[in-house]
Amino acid sequence: MPVPELDLRLDGFEAANAQVEEGFWHAIEINEHDLIPLAEHHSPDLANSYYVLHDPTVTWGIPGEPEIVALHLRRDLQAKTFGFEHKMLPLPAMAQSWLIHRGCPAQEIGINPKVGGTAPADEATRALERRLMGDGDRYALGYSYTSDDPDDMVIVAALRALDDSSLSPYRVLVQDVDTQAWTHTLREGGFATVGEAVAWCHDRVRGTAGPLPPVRPTTRSHYATGAPLPAPAPPPPGRIR
Repeated sequence: MPVPELDLRLDGFEAANAQVEEGFWHAIEINEHDLIPLAEHHSPDLANSYYVLHDPTVTWGIPGEPEIVALHLRRDLQAKTFGFEHKMLPLPAMAQSWLIHRGCPAQEIGINPKVGGTAPADEATRALERRLMGDGDRYALGYSYTSDDPDDMVIVAALRALDDSSLSPYRVLVQDVDTQAWTHTLREGGFATVGEAVAWCHDRVRGTAGPLPPVRPTTRSHYATGAPLPAPAPPPPGRIR
C-alpha cells in the first residue's frame, strides 16, 4: 500500500499571526513532505483537524528523540486563519491520547499500520494501547528513548504518577518491534523510584536490562503525556520532571 501524502487542508487559510506562522514553519512545514500520516480526523465543518504523524527525519538528529508528532489544527472559518498545537511523543498511543484530550473523538483516530507503522502483535499490546489512549491525564512523561537500530528497534518511556495513591509511582513502557513480521509488543513495568525506572530504560537501550518488574495494583490505572521531555540521549539516571 503506498504511503499517503500529508494533506493539512490549509488551502485558502493563513496563520493567525506572525508568531503562529513562524512556529508552524519550524514545527511542521519545514519537514511537511517527509511526515507520514498514521491517523487523522477532521471535524465535519473542518474547524478542527487532528493528526498522528511519523517524522522519519528525526532519526538523523539527536539520538533517541521521539519520532511521533501529535498535531491539532484549529481553523477560523470566517477569518480564514489557523492556529495549531503540537507535541513530539515516543508512542502513537500517547499521541492519540493527547489529541483525544483536545477534542478528537477516540473512535476516529485509529492507527493504520499499513501506512508506515507496525501492527500490535497480541491482545496485551492492544489492551495497553487502549488504556494509554483513554487515560491520558494521570501520568506524566518524563523520559523516553527511541532506537531505530534494525537489530533491536525499541522505544522506552518512563512515566511519573500524578495520583499520590498509586502504589507504583513510576512506570516504564517498552515497545519492541519484530522487523520480520512488522509487528510490535508493548509492555509496562512498575518502579518505586525514578532512578530505578530510568536506569532500567538505559539498560534496555543497551540491551542489558532484566525483566520488567510487575506493576503493583492500584485503584486506578492512568497515563498522561503532557509534561516536558528532557533530552532523550541516555545520560546517567536522573530525575523525571
